[in-house]
Amino acid sequence: MKNGFFRGHGLGNDYLVMDPKELSFKLTPPAIEAICNRHWGLGSDGILAAVPSTKADFGLRIFNPDGSEAEKSGNGLRIFARYLHATGKTKKTHFTVETKGGLVTIDLHLDRRGDAGSVTVEMGRATFTPSALPCILPVKELIEQPIEAVGRALRFTGVSVGNPHCVLFKEAGASWSREDLLTLGPALEHHAIFPKRTNVQLAVPTGAKELTILIWERGAGETQASGSSSCAAAAAAVRLGLVTSPVAVRMPGGTLTIDVASDFSLTMKGPVAEVARGSLSASFVRSLR
Repeated sequence: MKNGFFRGHGLGNDYLVMDPKELSFKLTPPAIEAICNRHWGLGSDGILAAVPSTKADFGLRIFNPDGSEAEKSGNGLRIFARYLHATGKTKKTHFTVETKGGLVTIDLHLDRRGDAGSVTVEMGRATFTPSALPCILPVKELIEQPIEAVGRALRFTGVSVGNPHCVLFKEAGASWSREDLLTLGPALEHHAIFPKRTNVQLAVPTGAKELTILIWERGAGETQASGSSSCAAAAAAVRLGLVTSPVAVRMPGGTLTIDVASDFSLTMKGPVAEVARGSLSASFVRSLR
């Protein structure tokens, strides 16, 4: 379908999948921003662009709604996997996808109708080294490092899972508010120690194998759910001894299960849904050029 799209969501985190070969316009930052606008465009938390790969079965580029590019997205990968199977791009239930944040392995779990209702993604290995995010702090690892934002003295654990994350914990029994997220999220995303910005998670351990998190995504803002954020928060919590694997990560949109191996390799499993397929109107496309 010319100028077509596939819309899906993972726990309320929604993406549009597009194939650049089938578009009559380029996915420039202004075009991406216009398409993702929830009032003037289709509305989306981002665009997933199917691209060729010489290293994997499929290639994927991930764009934030502000037009910037993300290295990896757990929810995006599940939606992309559903798209590939639902549109007949593959009949396999086990395949690989190359992202800017590394190559991942995907397993589809088909329901009785043959739809990929849930997806398992091997997300790669978490690392806490400053160069991986990047972060300019002169330390060996970003474990419970001090940081100041909006006049508050805080501590964060920095994690890269192919993209950067800044995880802040409160002790069990405490909680973070949405006001905390809306205040700290943008301040930490753009903090001077993160030269390429960062995703932010406000986390609380709520059980021996359970976390609750609020999410501020780089380039997107407040998000109902995030696969890579869940992976980062789970890895940080395991590293700090707050929980043990596998970890149920609860978010406003729902729950993902994250397995954290002894070497901090991460496996994510969670639901995914298709919402719609369609095409952009000719007049809207003209406005993008």
